[in-house]
Amino acid sequence: MQKLNNFKLPNNFRGRNVFVVQLWWLVQAIFFRTSPQFLYGYRRFLLRLFGAKIGKKVIIRPTVKVTYPWKVSIGDYSWIGDDVVLYSLGKIEIGKNVVVSQKCYICTGSHDYLKSDFPIYAKKIIIEDEVWLATDVFVSPGIIIKTGTVVGSRSSVYKDLPSNKLCVGNPAKVIRERKK
Repeated sequence: MQKLNNFKLPNNFRGRNVFVVQLWWLVQAIFFRTSPQFLYGYRRFLLRLFGAKIGKKVIIRPTVKVTYPWKVSIGDYSWIGDDVVLYSLGKIEIGKNVVVSQKCYICTGSHDYLKSDFPIYAKKIIIEDEVWLATDVFVSPGIIIKTGTVVGSRSSVYKDLPSNKLCVGNPAKVIRERKK
């Protein structure tokens, strides 16, 4: 069982000092989250200011929550919907023309429950070009979702998904080819 008194955060786990982390969380709460829906450029600016790599014409809704923007990359023309969580303890790479629909949770971190000190870890998530994550999809640490794949609503992704497929379920499984 875990003994949380033995837990230690790995050195430089956040990727920035605690002051920058707290400053981002304040900026996110006060300026990002309260911005009018149509101010996409303003939210792109704030994320870039804190080190995110954000492409051209990316649409990010004001209710999106980003843990550490310096670990996030989003390609041109992608859309990040309402109430999406980018839990970026590790890197998140989102390609071009990707739709991450409302209430999706992209989770790069967890704990090793087999060790008593309950160590935290992070694994990069890659969502390649032209992927669509429908409403309320969960993506676990270390996953790659290949180009052109659609993941159906309320699905959970625990294994890499191949290109140009329709995948649904918990766990998400390939149902068929994605037709062009």
